[in-house]
Amino acid sequence: METRYPAERPVGTARDHGHAGDAGRSGRPASARSRGDIHAVSNAQCDVAIVGAGPYGLACAAHLRAANGLALKVFGQPMSSWDEQMPKGMLLRSPYVASNIGPDPALSLDAYQAATRDQVSKPVPLDKFVAYGRWVQEQVAPDLDSRFVGHIEKNGSGFTLELEDGQVVRAGRVVVAAGIVPFARRPPEFRELPDELASHAAEHRDLSVFAGKRVAVIGGGQSALESAALLRENGADPEVLVRHERIYFLRRAKGILHRLGPVTRLIFAPAEVGPAGISRLVSTPPAYRSMPRKIQDRFAVRSLRPAGAAWLVPRLEGVPIDVERGVVLAREADGGVELTLTDGSRRAYDHVLLATGYSVDIANYGFLPERLLQSIARVNGHPRLTRGFESSVPGLYFVGAPSAWSYGPLMRFVAGTEFTAPVLANAIVGARGHR
Repeated sequence: METRYPAERPVGTARDHGHAGDAGRSGRPASARSRGDIHAVSNAQCDVAIVGAGPYGLACAAHLRAANGLALKVFGQPMSSWDEQMPKGMLLRSPYVASNIGPDPALSLDAYQAATRDQVSKPVPLDKFVAYGRWVQEQVAPDLDSRFVGHIEKNGSGFTLELEDGQVVRAGRVVVAAGIVPFARRPPEFRELPDELASHAAEHRDLSVFAGKRVAVIGGGQSALESAALLRENGADPEVLVRHERIYFLRRAKGILHRLGPVTRLIFAPAEVGPAGISRLVSTPPAYRSMPRKIQDRFAVRSLRPAGAAWLVPRLEGVPIDVERGVVLAREADGGVELTLTDGSRRAYDHVLLATGYSVDIANYGFLPERLLQSIARVNGHPRLTRGFESSVPGLYFVGAPSAWSYGPLMRFVAGTEFTAPVLANAIVGARGHR
């Protein structure tokens, strides 16, 4: 969507996210290039390289594997950002039916349970989803290369990828499926606070480290509300500060519109991304893509409005939630943090947890050098993509959240893999056939 983002920096700097696996984890490896060493170019090559082994990378790998004679390489640690940068005890907001990786029934959550006898409850627990994703990886990319990609260069009609150990791989095409972690947003009010006093929700795997501490949770969406619930369950004293006038909850089970049988199925797609009616449109990317830009932007805003799952409500009992309480100033004070709010009040905390979402900007993928970025047509940080997820650089594709401006808000959810994987594979196989 063409939303103008405020002047905010992501967690870390744009160049901190120097390599990519599941979701471009931060921290540049000491590669041959970064040490200034001279190394020989390897003879390793492939037709398609997928950078990232999360849900989007694995779904695309499944469909590209089906193309006979196509040499494919997948790079990164499978499901690493889900496992390492989301809190223990988390439950997926997306419903069970919208949490499958790709459209193939043989790779569904149901198939995983049948094959492993590992029961998955509803809503889907994070640890079960990670295990499911790694099972999918074993099926579709058993030869996955767990090294991270540190640098990508355009090289004639193809690309060269430098891995974390300095090895270089040649690829005819590159699919960037590197996730959203590098896009974590840190509002300007908190820029001056050290990391030990203010951190993004994406930086924490175990919220029990805040036990006994008073924590301000900033935000009003699923991440903020579930983080607050988990903090309380782990012995912390959280308080949620929301700048909007109210909290929205997704009431799939109780809302009247969800009890109308065929009518419900007509107005809500399984992923339930967006309100009634709009849900169906954003879950049909070709229809969304054909609408005027102004309507696309309006629907994207409605579909991505911060909201929490209905099952969070009882877990938030006893957690203070203050609406219409934005932060205008944050400063270090007495070993903690003092926040000045929009109503003029001041409050003291031991820590601030920023559940402030993500702002897509592919410049934060540190493996994309500036000269390559300059060749990519972008709109507010998103690459402008063709109907096959290809960017303005021939042979360079983007999937997941970066494709949301071109294909709609569904691309920010696992459910988007169902549409993305076959469309991307058909585009690549078709282009390869015309070379």
